[in-house]
Amino acid sequence: MSDGDRRMLTALQAALGAEHAAVYGYGVVGGQVRAARRAEARAAYEAHRARRDVLARQVRELGGTPVAASAGYALPFAVTDQAGAVRLAAELEERVAGVYSDLVRASSGDRRRTAAEGLREAAVRAVRWRGESVAFPGLAERASAGATPSAPATPATPATPATPATPAG
Repeated sequence: MSDGDRRMLTALQAALGAEHAAVYGYGVVGGQVRAARRAEARAAYEAHRARRDVLARQVRELGGTPVAASAGYALPFAVTDQAGAVRLAAELEERVAGVYSDLVRASSGDRRRTAAEGLREAAVRAVRWRGESVAFPGLAERASAGATPSAPATPATPATPATPATPAG
């Protein structure tokens, strides 16, 4: 496998991990949002499931084994009401956009186009949830977290049942 393919596979796996976490996170969001936003949460959940499936296929096409979803994820903060759910949805989208920005950088051709579409979709959903935008979607999250390219900046951190629901660090 070439260095470029290894970089691509690493970025694909990071994006896949982020999509797994987003699917989990939207399960939490859907349980806390009011009926007026439930359809929006459901649409985002379905979009992340579809992206997850595409990424898993792309990992297999490169000869990799897709990273599996964790049994559970620790949320970045407690989500106990509508406001927390909306905040979580915005954060999920920001973090997914960050991982897609890495995938855009690592890819070319059709994969780059698909990654750019994923970045755009996550950025649009983040604006809808937050009500405002950032100058460079996908990059602002990277700068504030000090993340390195293709680091798995997932929206939630895997947790074991014995682990309290706090972000691993």
